[in-house]
Amino acid sequence: MSVLYDLAIIGAGPGGSDSAEFAAMNGLKCVIFEKNNVGGVCLNEGCIPTKTLLHSAHIYHKVAADGRKYAIESAEVGVDMGKLIARKNKIIKKLSAGIRSGLTNHGVKLVMAEARINGKDSDGNFQILAGEESYSTKRILLATGSRSFIPPIPGLDSISYWTNKEALDYKELPKSLTVIGGGVIGMEFVSFFNTMGVPVNVVEMLPKILGLMDEEISEELMKSFEKRGVKFYMNTEVVGVEPGIVHAETSEGERIDIEGEQIMVSVGRRAVTEGLGLETLQIATERGAVMVDEHMSTNVAGVYACGDITGRALLAHVARRAGQVAVHHMLGIEDRMNYNAIPGVVYTDPEIAAVGATEKELQTAGIAYEVLRLPMAFSGRFVIENEQVNGICKLLIDNEKHIIGAHLMGNTSSEFITMATLAIEKKMTVDELSRIIFPHPTISEVIFSATYPRALYLS
Repeated sequence: MSVLYDLAIIGAGPGGSDSAEFAAMNGLKCVIFEKNNVGGVCLNEGCIPTKTLLHSAHIYHKVAADGRKYAIESAEVGVDMGKLIARKNKIIKKLSAGIRSGLTNHGVKLVMAEARINGKDSDGNFQILAGEESYSTKRILLATGSRSFIPPIPGLDSISYWTNKEALDYKELPKSLTVIGGGVIGMEFVSFFNTMGVPVNVVEMLPKILGLMDEEISEELMKSFEKRGVKFYMNTEVVGVEPGIVHAETSEGERIDIEGEQIMVSVGRRAVTEGLGLETLQIATERGAVMVDEHMSTNVAGVYACGDITGRALLAHVARRAGQVAVHHMLGIEDRMNYNAIPGVVYTDPEIAAVGATEKELQTAGIAYEVLRLPMAFSGRFVIENEQVNGICKLLIDNEKHIIGAHLMGNTSSEFITMATLAIEKKMTVDELSRIIFPHPTISEVIFSATYPRALYLS
């Protein structure tokens, strides 16, 4: 007699693998399917490998460019790209083994094969085909993630170009690079290659980089990279490519040719739904993504989805939380997905971290707000670690003094944006946040300092 699972998960990225462990810990018999690599895009092609490269670039920049600012005299410093890629691969292998071990230790069956939904059997259980096997399950969680979107640019299909995946495996630096797209992923690669000494161009259709992030912060980051030699072509549409050349048109109609030995395409990502068999259950989608409610339930009872496949907030930590919400619903535990306090980080040098509303969003919605703004230099620790560099801490508060947005620029921002996230999630006021004791000296103290009235006068 075939095994009946309580839960079948398709996709072993952050959302899928964490959900499998959590569900198994709570007594559900689970099977998880993965057609590529355990850990998904985040571990193998995204979050972890890019941050590995960026960390080495940050160390290199500190010593090679800024060493003397910190009283460090050093001989000529260089980066061995072959060893850097090898280190990246070693870290991926180590973390992948950890995920496999976690699944095994919690009794989750891992099936390395492409899975496809095949409707229901006569008992009303869902059927999933993987390889040559068929699996029965009471519930399904879709967690297949996303892939790079490749726009229909004339000439693109006849040249060798990079997405984030290819850019992570080259052991030789290009002589120059043109990045199509100034979003988060694109800007992180701009930061890496610029630090490595590669001349970089950025072509962006919008008037600002980093999409929906705070305009002031985006502008300051762009200025910092312009000072380091990065050339930005804003309000500019790519109309064609050929080897080493991007043909573009400005918003004024001017045609320009942008030269760069290597071309990288980074214009967003799309949910992976192809071949999943969604049609066998008539699972509803919108603009290529699976539709879910606040419990991460689809329109089909017993079928859930989490992470990038839902098309909302394409971030690994969102996938994890959404998976938790889904499993809670399966277990009858009250929980709902909230998208109002989702932190986002851009791991450039300097880092950017943000959570909650932006000024533009509040202005568009007609919501009154105040800005509490301080230079990062109000933190002694920041001054110690960032010689002749400044940053920004900006908190947005409503009429009742609740914190509704936080936008930070400065290295290690990613490590303390959680404090602002907690404040927004728990609807804390400035007064309540100011009563929390922050350790000294830390860069996170700048959030505490920004809650003081003086921040208003410095904005």
